[in-house]
Amino acid sequence: MRVVRRSYLALGVALAFTHLPAMAERVELEGTEVVGDWLGEASEQDVLNHAGARSVLRRQQIQESGASSVREVLRRVPGLQVQDSNGTGGSDISLNVGTRGLTSRLSPRATILQDGVPLAVAPYGQPQLSLAPTSLGNIESIDVVRGGGAVRYGPQNVGGIINFVTRGIPEELAREVSFQSESAPAQGGFLNRSSAFLGGTADNGLGMALLYSGVRGDTYREQSGTRIDDVMLKYRYALSEIDELSGSLQYYRADADMPGGLSAAEFDHDPYASDRPYDNFEGDRKQAVIKYKRSPDALSSFEVTSFYNTSYRGAVLANNGADSLTWLREFPRHYEVFGIEPRYSQVLFVGDSSHELGVGYRYTEEDSAEKRYDRIGFGSGGNPYSVPRRLAASSSASTEAHALYIDDRIDIGRWTLTPGLRYEQVRVTSRNRLSGADQKQRYSEPLPSLNLMYHLSDAWKLYANANTSFGSIQYFQLSQENDLQGEKAYTYELGTRYDDGLWNAELTLFRIDFDDQLELTNAVWRNAGETRHRGAELAGGIDFAALDPRLAGLSVYASLVLTKATREEDGPNQGNDVPFYSRQVATLGLRYASGPWVWNLDGYAQTRQFADSANTREESTDGALGEIPGYASWNARGQYDFGNGLTLAAGVKNLLDRQYYTRSTDTNRGKYLGQPRTLYVQTSLSF
Repeated sequence: MRVVRRSYLALGVALAFTHLPAMAERVELEGTEVVGDWLGEASEQDVLNHAGARSVLRRQQIQESGASSVREVLRRVPGLQVQDSNGTGGSDISLNVGTRGLTSRLSPRATILQDGVPLAVAPYGQPQLSLAPTSLGNIESIDVVRGGGAVRYGPQNVGGIINFVTRGIPEELAREVSFQSESAPAQGGFLNRSSAFLGGTADNGLGMALLYSGVRGDTYREQSGTRIDDVMLKYRYALSEIDELSGSLQYYRADADMPGGLSAAEFDHDPYASDRPYDNFEGDRKQAVIKYKRSPDALSSFEVTSFYNTSYRGAVLANNGADSLTWLREFPRHYEVFGIEPRYSQVLFVGDSSHELGVGYRYTEEDSAEKRYDRIGFGSGGNPYSVPRRLAASSSASTEAHALYIDDRIDIGRWTLTPGLRYEQVRVTSRNRLSGADQKQRYSEPLPSLNLMYHLSDAWKLYANANTSFGSIQYFQLSQENDLQGEKAYTYELGTRYDDGLWNAELTLFRIDFDDQLELTNAVWRNAGETRHRGAELAGGIDFAALDPRLAGLSVYASLVLTKATREEDGPNQGNDVPFYSRQVATLGLRYASGPWVWNLDGYAQTRQFADSANTREESTDGALGEIPGYASWNARGQYDFGNGLTLAAGVKNLLDRQYYTRSTDTNRGKYLGQPRTLYVQTSLSF
């Protein structure tokens, strides 16, 4: 596989940006500072002043959720719907999250980042997260921007931006180890998660941190073994009072079984069973990130981030159970990505208004090599590895993408107005290495945005925004030789947010008009026409100490999301719900802290879903189609802090043991059982 070439144009643009700080006008005004990176540290103030729907989950919330995977945590975010592992995305190293009725399968329609760097193996050509190389034990916070960020972050941002922020480098030496083990008593098997952290900053300004997160064990289904190792080395060095160099090295390796779907009869007989003894998924990622930041004063900032990663993901899929197996397929795929993104921000003053002008450019180059091997002819029920594999498909593909963006945050009186424009230029090519056929697509798309906020007070904000998103044709879509078109969507929000430190509340009305989106039907991609997504998100919380000091330590949060996502193209499915989303989703949580004790009770509920665009209600024999009933579940947890760095906690997931399930309509079609009542213990030690 060829090494990714470094574009002279990309490097030239990056070098040109380095001269901007010297050229910009310097104006001082007390109390005004440049924001620069919109995601930044995702502080409470950053969230409060963001002109769109935004939520941040912090490490304490993550730990107290008792979650053993990222998807469990994300269910707490209003507007996100997270599918349990199912279908060919049915391993614990994939991520299936959708926003506001957009498809959840492998999270293809959100810009998903780790420390600001794209998480997908190929952000343009293969954005699906069948391999999601991030681990819960290494995460400090999860920043979810559902609207108002499209001009800065892309591609595929119609579903917003999700940034997994890994643990930072502390000033003082810090050491911590933690462990969690869980098991469903009715089925046995243990899933264990461990993590370790070591970091600090020396007197010479060099800071480093070593992070590890690992998973071992089995879940409540047969054929569900998982093994994950995620190691990251982070560094930061102050070159001078205004210059800083930082970055990271990461190695992620994972291997997980895929238990597969069950027919209706099989599910009724034993929902924990699996007839997929050969199906599994594996992958790895090696990544290097380097970032240079220069902040000459409070009114200007320049930074350039460069990243390089190689990824491998491979899957093994068989057509049926061991007794009737007739074929087995292997899918080795390799990817290589290089990216560089300079960004400059400058605060200027014109009359009574202040302007933060931001301009940035990102160059991304991707290369892939994808193959498929078949094993056939071993006889029904025979050993598939007794026959040699045959190369059935081989392709290579590449992407060269340029994204230029400019915006101006204008503060005048109580108003903040941010117009912006993102321009995407993308070239995607694919070559069938067996037939020699080539396919190419080029795109040039201007993507305007407008964000508006009115500051009623320091604690109460009103906001509105209109943003445009774009997604290009992906590699396997291009190789199908269909006349497919890229995806474009328009997102609108109107909302209000209040947070005074004791009370917080947010209400957002949203609408997404999605033009001619791409859909996978019977293993063939097609432009399925327009969908429309609209609804409301309501969330809030209260610290009861604000009502009565005797209630100190007691707090509550709640959310309610109402969504209607429908097909709008002419035909028999017009007006039907899109598959795999719920019209109503609600959460409710109580937290009580008293001395060394912390108690949590968290609830989640969602209404019914459909597995296809026809909204089929009757269950099919194979279990793939039919209505998916809604459900509600409760989790409970208690924690004790021994005061010497040691904490111990225990909890129960799905406290009432409510049985629920989802479905899959892809190769591993059928019914998939949700998590039954599960007991877990947690411990952590800081020293």
